[in-house]
Amino acid sequence: MNRVLKTTIAALVLASAATTAMSQEVTIRVHHFMSQKAPLHSKFLVPFSEQVAEASDGRIKVEIFDSMSLGGRPGDLYDQAVDGAVEAVLTLPGYTSGRFNRAEVFELPFIMQDSVATSKAFYDLIETELQDGEFEEAKILAGWVHGPGVIHSEEPIAKLEDLAGKEMRGPTRLVTDLLGELGATPVGMPLPKIPENMSKGVISGAVIPWEVVPSIKLQELVPNHTELSGDRALYTAVFVLAMNWDVYEGLPDDLRAILDEQTGKALSEFAGQVMVDADAGGRGTAEANNIIKLDEAEVARWIEAAQPVYDRWVERASGEGFDGQAAIDQARDLISDNQ
Repeated sequence: MNRVLKTTIAALVLASAATTAMSQEVTIRVHHFMSQKAPLHSKFLVPFSEQVAEASDGRIKVEIFDSMSLGGRPGDLYDQAVDGAVEAVLTLPGYTSGRFNRAEVFELPFIMQDSVATSKAFYDLIETELQDGEFEEAKILAGWVHGPGVIHSEEPIAKLEDLAGKEMRGPTRLVTDLLGELGATPVGMPLPKIPENMSKGVISGAVIPWEVVPSIKLQELVPNHTELSGDRALYTAVFVLAMNWDVYEGLPDDLRAILDEQTGKALSEFAGQVMVDADAGGRGTAEANNIIKLDEAEVARWIEAAQPVYDRWVERASGEGFDGQAAIDQARDLISDNQ
């Protein structure tokens, strides 16, 4: 075979390989625990899937599976991405308590200031420390927080003493710890169980952000809602959009570049804004109820009462091998930097 023919064949092979790579299509299944009506499904994942499809000329298809429809429990989601059972998941790290201790710093009471700024701050921490640390088993495409936690109760909560003895549902170990320090009787339970347990008198209130209220019709179950004035939130929770590493690294270079452009801090900021907008809608469903806003002097009393929660978290952090107080200071600085 002469040199010209060899060169021609080699060029054809390379051209064919390039054409194949450029025409390759990828499907990314995203599994999550919420319903299709949830803002993070309809206002976040759906627009994200459309944007990725447009940016890739249809070569990246994001399929969304809601309500744990691919099987398992919400607490299994992160490992489903790690193990490759699905390509990606949207989940709360807090569903696996004690596993993501550094990320938990943003869930401490009264840390969060502004959902969007805190979402950007959380992603900054992921990018600089957590991705190669406690999130190393999965590629984190975005990280964000929900809006300020609000107290929803049968009886009005207008001051710290009003919480005494009230059976209050808490979503995470930090929030249940907080509720106990504030004088309530904390009861841990998943979100879907709130209406049933409220109706049966097992709990007399719950703490959730406004955006969740319509999905469980909580505004019809309790007449009182307590917010905080000032720039501090009672609490928040962190979310991640996590992808299987092998799938991510196996993407053609051009598609991986497109996915990188569509994710990261900008997507985290978008998710934070979705939470803000959803809170406004959720609050609107309860406008006919009694909405109480604690003044800043009262909020200061709550912050002081919560100090033991910080002390215990810092002590736990030491046992996990990191400086808890330094992590708290860093989180506050990151939020400030992103405002």
